[in-house]
Amino acid sequence: MTTDLPQDDTDIHQLDEDTVTRIAAGEVVERPASAVKELVENSLDADADSVDVTVEEGGRELIRVADDGRGMSEADIRAAVREHTTSKIDGLEDLESGVATLGFRGEALHTIGSVSRMTIRSRPRDGDGAGTELVYEGGDVVSVEPTGCPAGTTVEIEDLFYNTPARRKFLKTTATEFAHVNRVVTRYALANPDVAVTLTHDGREVFSTTGQGDLQAAVLSVYGREVASAMIPVEADGDELPPGPLDAVSGLVSHPETNRSSRDYLATYVNGRAVTADAVREGIMGAYGTQLGGDRYPFVTLFLEVPGDAVDVNVHPRKREVRFDDDDAVRRQVDAAVESALLEHGLLRSRAPRGRSAPGEARVEPGDRGIEDESSGESATLETGVEAASTADESSDSEDAVTASESDRETGDRPPAESTANAGSGADSGGSDAAVDERSASPHGSSSRPDEPSTNATAASAEPEPEAASDVTTDSTATSSDVAAESTGGGAGSSRADSERNADSTVGRDRDSGSGRKFDAATDQRTLTGETATGEETEFDSLPALRVLGQLRDTYLVCEAPDGLVLIDQHAADERVNYERLQAAFADDPTAQALADPVELELTAAEAEAFEHYSEALSRLGFYADRVDDRTVAVTTVPAVLEETLEPERLRDVLASFVEGDREAGAETVDALADEFLGDLACYPSITGNTSLTEGSVVDLLAALDDCENPYSCPHGRPVIVRFDEGEIEDRFERDYPGHGG
Repeated sequence: MTTDLPQDDTDIHQLDEDTVTRIAAGEVVERPASAVKELVENSLDADADSVDVTVEEGGRELIRVADDGRGMSEADIRAAVREHTTSKIDGLEDLESGVATLGFRGEALHTIGSVSRMTIRSRPRDGDGAGTELVYEGGDVVSVEPTGCPAGTTVEIEDLFYNTPARRKFLKTTATEFAHVNRVVTRYALANPDVAVTLTHDGREVFSTTGQGDLQAAVLSVYGREVASAMIPVEADGDELPPGPLDAVSGLVSHPETNRSSRDYLATYVNGRAVTADAVREGIMGAYGTQLGGDRYPFVTLFLEVPGDAVDVNVHPRKREVRFDDDDAVRRQVDAAVESALLEHGLLRSRAPRGRSAPGEARVEPGDRGIEDESSGESATLETGVEAASTADESSDSEDAVTASESDRETGDRPPAESTANAGSGADSGGSDAAVDERSASPHGSSSRPDEPSTNATAASAEPEPEAASDVTTDSTATSSDVAAESTGGGAGSSRADSERNADSTVGRDRDSGSGRKFDAATDQRTLTGETATGEETEFDSLPALRVLGQLRDTYLVCEAPDGLVLIDQHAADERVNYERLQAAFADDPTAQALADPVELELTAAEAEAFEHYSEALSRLGFYADRVDDRTVAVTTVPAVLEETLEPERLRDVLASFVEGDREAGAETVDALADEFLGDLACYPSITGNTSLTEGSVVDLLAALDDCENPYSCPHGRPVIVRFDEGEIEDRFERDYPGHGG
């Protein structure tokens, strides 16, 4: 039985329309750039041939977007400012079949006007007589009257968020807000090279495209001559693409050498709509592979054509996200299209199997000894691996040789830097190289004798597991008995079922033959240089006492602590060490190196605008530069840090990091910006992942980390150390299971 309560007895009530409107405005108008985006989209939907965008104080005080599009009559303007009114879709069917216009929600003008003072002037392109001016403040129409104006539409927004002071308070700095505005206008200028787009900030023209339909010319206007000359075309459709939802991929991508430390220059579009999609970005970066460092990004302007029913654009109120039917297929298609363009222009090494690739590609032979180990400065040798391999029985030799052959075919096609690093790595100078040597001695690529069964070799060849095989043959920290067990059980690449199936027969064969263990060498742990590991526990002041056990995938240090297990990210650890060293070096005036001759750098529109705001911060870091013209600066002095003088081109990276940042108002102090750059700078000389370290260098790194003020996170906030206490490990292994006595 229910009882109806009187209306007065509840605190739940319906919000008034004005409050609802202001709350909902946050979904569409997050910042000045959001308003600019909506207005530019309206101009493009109105078939404008030119769009002029003017902002003052980063858009805080004024936003003006003027176009020469179709224009609106008085009735159109009155209807346009009402909520959920649009001329771009008629109903749900249009959403489900794919939206062809940029704007379609019917919220932009109404919601922008509800949190600002907005004036709209418009005259139909094919109409005669005067235009119409509508003044809209805080969600109310103040006046509507005739006015003289050119054909098209001009929308002015003043005092954005004047009636929502909390939201205005949380706007970022002028430079940061303009960086967002510039990013939006740039995206649509590149997407519409047939439209003349101009951006002006505080009375100064930032860029202006020609509107002649030439994408390369639009890139020239926005990014400058240096970047434009480094762009190559991408054009793939139909059978040129792997199976997937995309009909075509086209646009421009830059040479790998022309890059930045910010992903802001990855401009991607789906059916003409500027979007940021993980699948698309991952496809682009996958195509470049190791040609770019992990923190470098190319310049990209890429257009994807996809049927309307294969992509959902109605995912987010700001329409900057889309959802594909098959993300993996999109990733493969984008990767293939970009990689094909780069290969065609000779900017990538072929990934074809060895023997089918370009004849000019060099091969690093295992016989090349004495290669300098980049990580430890020591010379890598193959002696330890040869000795270990010589103790194995002949059937194991055959299997290991074929496995190494498969692995070699995989690693052989890597770019030169990666191949050299692997050849010179102390960790990679073990069994795998020995196996390759033995394989090379045989005309058939195998060391097994003709009259011996080749079952193991055939199995290994039929189901190659290069990565797993590499783990077995290159892990110098593993004990000999461990390697023997893995080899006996079918190798690390075999399934658990294979290991269990082979175990009994192998043990039985060994017992019958009296051969004993496959490896008779001592089971002491070895360092990556082949010496016996000390296994000593090191005491630290800040860090817990640690005993180094080895490396996991040449990326994480594995250590035993008094209360469990510790994993340390070697890159994050070294980054923290370098960061605090840089902080100490920059505590006083930074050491600077004057250049013999000034170096002129061409900047993008965004970087040039940032230079105006951040010149003092650049000087604080040791970069001194003078403006030559609107887009060019001459660098005269660069910082000298960590016994290294930075290249003048690094000034671009500093500006890119400033542009990419999203700082709170008041957090744009010179010291704060300098400290932010030090965090980025600390990353470059730091030990990277996939780098083998000797036992001594690991201990040195941990000692340096222990001396840091904050050894537990890198300057960007990532954790350095992850701990697994003993209780957690026991829980994972269910050691509290009833009846368990061990």
